[in-house]
Amino acid sequence: MSASTHTPALKHHFEDLGQQHACERLGIWMFLATEVLFFGGIFGAYTVYRLWYRSEFELASSYLNRKIATVNTVFLILSSLTMTLAIRSAKLGDRSGLIRNLLITFALGAGFLVLKGFEYAQDFEERYVAGPMFQKEYAAAQAEIAGMTAEQAKHHKFSPERQHWSTEMAVKNVEHGVDVGKVQLFLCFYYIMTGIHGIHILVGLGCILWLVWEANRGTIPPENYSTVEIVRL
Repeated sequence: MSASTHTPALKHHFEDLGQQHACERLGIWMFLATEVLFFGGIFGAYTVYRLWYRSEFELASSYLNRKIATVNTVFLILSSLTMTLAIRSAKLGDRSGLIRNLLITFALGAGFLVLKGFEYAQDFEERYVAGPMFQKEYAAAQAEIAGMTAEQAKHHKFSPERQHWSTEMAVKNVEHGVDVGKVQLFLCFYYIMTGIHGIHILVGLGCILWLVWEANRGTIPPENYSTVEIVRL
């Protein structure tokens, strides 16, 4: 019998830690396969509509906050790095390093959600949300330039109450036509996809806090580093 048989990390229904780790990885990859199916359908639908309604989707995306999106992308990349470092610390039995890297990862994930919250708040404040808010704001901007030529609309000074996206979109509609229904379709995809992603991150943060708790208790020995690896995946 392997010496690893006697470690507290080994569950009773496995012969050794090698078998246990293999089963854990297989289980998480099976779960991730269902995630690929789920997100694949959403991204597939988005890609199709993006190709069909290219101009409207490009116009709609141009009003999103790219600075926040860039910072959040950096946060996600860095969090992947810190989780990898957490696995290394777990392998080496460096409990303080493990906890430190887990907390940094948690901070990056939490920072992502906070920034996304600010971005959502900004979008709602500007009424850039598919549905009645969007339609009312756009109709008001469109009413201001009703009957104008493209040149007149381009130089029209809109009411200070009008949101920048609605005025620009109304002018573009006079110039070459804009299907605002397709713009709202983009926004539906945007909020659904980013919202589901945010929920996944929130669950991930909960799992990281659980790892911190376990690491602090000393229940993640080097021979069972796969616990951290599974959460990372």
